Amino acid sequence: MVQELEPGTFQIDLQFQGVPNVIAAYLLEGRHGLTLVETGPTTTLAALLDGIRAAGYDPEQVTQLVVTHIHLDHAGAAGVLLKQLPRARLLVHRVGAPHLIDPARLLASAGRIYGDRMDELWGEVHPCPADRVVALDDGDVIEAGGRTLRAIATPGHASHHHAFHDLSTGAVFTGDVAGIRINGRPYVYPPTPPPDIDLAQWRQSVARLRALRPRRLYLTHFGAADDPDWHFDDLLCRLFLWAGWVGARLAVEPDTPAVAGELQSLADAELVEVTRDEGALQPYWLAAGSYQMTVDGLARYFRRHRPTAAGV
Repeated sequence: MVQELEPGTFQIDLQFQGVPNVIAAYLLEGRHGLTLVETGPTTTLAALLDGIRAAGYDPEQVTQLVVTHIHLDHAGAAGVLLKQLPRARLLVHRVGAPHLIDPARLLASAGRIYGDRMDELWGEVHPCPADRVVALDDGDVIEAGGRTLRAIATPGHASHHHAFHDLSTGAVFTGDVAGIRINGRPYVYPPTPPPDIDLAQWRQSVARLRALRPRRLYLTHFGAADDPDWHFDDLLCRLFLWAGWVGARLAVEPDTPAVAGELQSLADAELVEVTRDEGALQPYWLAAGSYQMTVDGLARYFRRHRPTAAGV
């Protein structure tokens, strides 16, 4: 459940829905406390706290919670954690900060997607006290007890997305902007949920990360990737391939569930062929949410940016 990937960097498997290798949080050692990158949802809180202890620490040593964006699989437990960790503060993108201080709109948006599965998937989402929330802008530096993280604005998957460049190690904590790749398998899934997918911004964000020449990527979904250039190439290839295919299908078939079903059949077959592992399907499915979300996010993008391509 806990693995020290390099000195002072621990990967905690949050065992989302009881399945390994779906959501990771990263615990960073510092001289004056611990920094946690991603909180995961409240449904995985016990696994998170157990993981901190298994790494040899008391959870109350955590002084900073850093989240890449406010989607519930990345930041859903933030409010609950702040109640349990009296020394901690939350660091989050300036656009996302108000929605963790008052999560009503965030929960309403998620509720439209997940419906009656909200509690099962994410658990309780508590407001974060405003005086313990630090709003981050592009380029802001986080001092993590001898380590330095720089916030890199990386919209595309979400407008409120940061990746974090560890200037001490050359690694980048990527959130969802680098897609989903489970434990180094040679397949990167582009997660495109509604509401604010932007393909042009996503391409630019990947270019920004590539220009950093990162030594390693730490993916929330899931694990370390030591081949950043190949990884970015595979992500962009599949992102724009899927976008073109979905746009063309929606132009003649406006029924998004039908298109999602077709995409799942094609994508699952490719995933099994490339990885030679049918067991890879479940963690990818859980990390991505659903192919329906993938299609809905792209359909919304086409309505806003390329209406004729989607036929809507």
